[in-house]
Amino acid sequence: MVAGAEAAEGELAAYARMLRDACATGRLLTRAERDARRAEGERAAGTGTGLRGLIREHLVVAREVMAQLPTDRAKPLLATVEQAVDAFAEGYERAQQQAVRQEEAARREFIDDLLYGGSDLGRLVERAERFGLRLSQAHAVAVATGPEPYGDGFPVARGIEEAMLARFGNRRILLATKDGRLICVAPGDQPDVLGYFAKQAYGATDGGQVAIGRSHQGAGGVVHSYEEALNALDLAARLEIDSPVLYAADLLVYPVLTRDRQAMADLVESVLGPLQQARGGAQPLINTLHAYFDSGCVATEAARRLSLSVRAFTYRLERIHTLTQADPTDPQHRYTLQTAAIGARLLPWPGIPG
Repeated sequence: MVAGAEAAEGELAAYARMLRDACATGRLLTRAERDARRAEGERAAGTGTGLRGLIREHLVVAREVMAQLPTDRAKPLLATVEQAVDAFAEGYERAQQQAVRQEEAARREFIDDLLYGGSDLGRLVERAERFGLRLSQAHAVAVATGPEPYGDGFPVARGIEEAMLARFGNRRILLATKDGRLICVAPGDQPDVLGYFAKQAYGATDGGQVAIGRSHQGAGGVVHSYEEALNALDLAARLEIDSPVLYAADLLVYPVLTRDRQAMADLVESVLGPLQQARGGAQPLINTLHAYFDSGCVATEAARRLSLSVRAFTYRLERIHTLTQADPTDPQHRYTLQTAAIGARLLPWPGIPG
């Protein structure tokens, strides 16, 4: 600290000599002198001292030099000070911009390593502290998507970040963008953080969707929660789930259903295959099953969703019963038909989504 103060005093003394010399000859600063002021601005930025205070010091020195100069020698001083301060501020701002770029690059590298688990664990834990995370604790990850991709510095992402900081202050939260999505990593014992993030993200994107992974321990737990959130968004797209907030814990049945893909394909083909004999193919009848099960097996609501009369919808259910020998209105048959209909969406079958 003492050495830094001495260096600053030495630079101000050199600055004063430069002003006196310029005023003595009536000249402006040379290129070398301007370069020296820029370099000094860059050095000063690294000390963490504010630019306003540094410029104030320059003006104080300029007043002291003016008081020492004869009246006829003081005229060039203002132009010289303007040049010197401008060059100094340029160097200071250049150093700050470079620091910001380096910080952004470091942050991006950390986020990539954190979410993909591709870094040395010990080093990752050390770097996490710098960005406000303690990876020894459990964390959960929320992933938000919107009509338009998210990007660093975009107004939507910036607005959500400002709202989060205003609400939760210095809680250990990490906000970032990745592959056009907005990511929030929060302590696993603070579900209110991710709930508020989901609310903000949904409101800011006018119809976006947020998936929240389960809480898991350690650095690997962040990756696991992130992957759960991504899988939840993928399932929502394939199953046409339009809920604004998806919880991975509520969707665990679907990965179980698709774990044995061949078995699921066999079930779908066995149960729904006969629907392909229908006029117009299987898809209209599969859509009928989706609407029926999605509406809680209420025929009137399902008919409304498909813009059909109740009579036409009931006819479709009867046609499904005739072709498959399974009655959608019979609880004994319903589970098999619904599981097969879900499988048709997940595969998809018969070649196009439902």
